[in-house]
Amino acid sequence: MSDNDTPDKDATEQPQDQPEGKAEQPVAPRSRSRTTGTRTAGARSGGTRAAGGRAAAGRTEPVAEESAPAPAEAAPETAAAARAAGPRRAGQTFEGLGSLRQAMAQATRPTPAPAAVPILATLPEDVQPKRDAFGRSYATGKRKNAVARVWIRPGNGKIEVNGRDSPVYFARPVLRMLLNQPFVVTDRLGQFDVWCTVSGGGLSGQAGAVRHGISKALTYYEPGLRPVLKHGGFLTRDSRVVERKKYGKHKARRRPQYSKR
Repeated sequence: MSDNDTPDKDATEQPQDQPEGKAEQPVAPRSRSRTTGTRTAGARSGGTRAAGGRAAAGRTEPVAEESAPAPAEAAPETAAAARAAGPRRAGQTFEGLGSLRQAMAQATRPTPAPAAVPILATLPEDVQPKRDAFGRSYATGKRKNAVARVWIRPGNGKIEVNGRDSPVYFARPVLRMLLNQPFVVTDRLGQFDVWCTVSGGGLSGQAGAVRHGISKALTYYEPGLRPVLKHGGFLTRDSRVVERKKYGKHKARRRPQYSKR
């Protein structure tokens, strides 16, 4: 192949629509396509590849054309910096998520309702105290099989049961505590003397009967104390009694021992 054929090939490869002045630069079309590709890639990646493509192609363009796409190239860099700084926000940290969970838990947690204040029934104004000629109030108390007759009057807190002092008759401290419960609830401890007679049952039932009688006598002597005693359950006769024995059993429910042989 001769050297004269080489220019003819270049001439045939050169596009016919190009001007004659640019026919001497056979690399120009190829560099333009590369420059266009680098421009597109540069617009996507931040403009760094576009500058490299222009330097490789060796093109010389006016300064005004190079400065024109600068704002477009600066925007991706700003977006990339914002994306880099995005994961460092306080809302996406573990502490932020923990506080968010706590806030959601508090929002879903039911608010505790305030403690309800017991509403005590009010007595009519025409209710009059019941007292005898000696200034005493009488009431009958019952518990199990015990029945107590109780009289109360203002005094220094002395309690006499069947002619004996309460510490002597009720030796157990628990039983003496039962007698003082109505006075403690109504804030009248040590202000009344009690005289009572009790019969039937044992000491536990008798102590409950005396307490029931004292509570009723307090409502007769001072009717304003009834709501407090009623709310505490001191005016209700305790209906619990011993279950009766059944025929064929040793006790109320105790059956005879079973023997197979």
